[in-house]
Amino acid sequence: MHALKISLAGTYAARHTIALFACATLLGATAGAAHAEQKFGFGHPVTPQAIAAWDINVFADGRNLPDGSGTVTQGGAIYAQQCAACHGSKGEGGSGDQLVGGLGTLASDKPIRTVGSYWPYAPTLFDYIRRAMPLTAPQSLNNEQVYAVTAYLLHMNGLVKEDARLDAKSLAAIKMPNRDGFVPDPRPDVPQTSGSREKSASDKPASQSQ
Repeated sequence: MHALKISLAGTYAARHTIALFACATLLGATAGAAHAEQKFGFGHPVTPQAIAAWDINVFADGRNLPDGSGTVTQGGAIYAQQCAACHGSKGEGGSGDQLVGGLGTLASDKPIRTVGSYWPYAPTLFDYIRRAMPLTAPQSLNNEQVYAVTAYLLHMNGLVKEDARLDAKSLAAIKMPNRDGFVPDPRPDVPQTSGSREKSASDKPASQSQ
């Protein structure tokens, strides 16, 4: 009889523990649901228009370049007004980076990294200017203005002629001097582009014009 009482007591305790655990789980689930429905009074749903304003990546091959065009002459006027204060009137640098010159210096003791000497792809130059410049008002330039400033910088580096007008097609066709100066990313999760390091005898940057 004594053993039976102990067994019954153990069974009751086990059932009581299970019941308490079930109640705690139910209360936790109820509290979680209430928390999920709680409103904090800030923020708003992201609209497709808001996403589109930031979905502006331009890729190295020119994909996602927008419509529009700009000339070297137009770009010179915009550069003087919006860029020269930081980068110098001739791209020589100041509080901002040097943008012109430095060709052939990358393997030296004092490499000069500029648009002409270092930048690998012309379309990504457009992307950077549109996204980040001018420093005090990024994304304030429209697409035509960005094409124009891009054309002017490429002209100052001897990569397009003075009368050039750049658009998506012509910008993507420009071969930058240092395109083959980069090595593929060895990480296994980074897709590699086949033929990216192939050179052609016709790929002479200084002779390109649009």
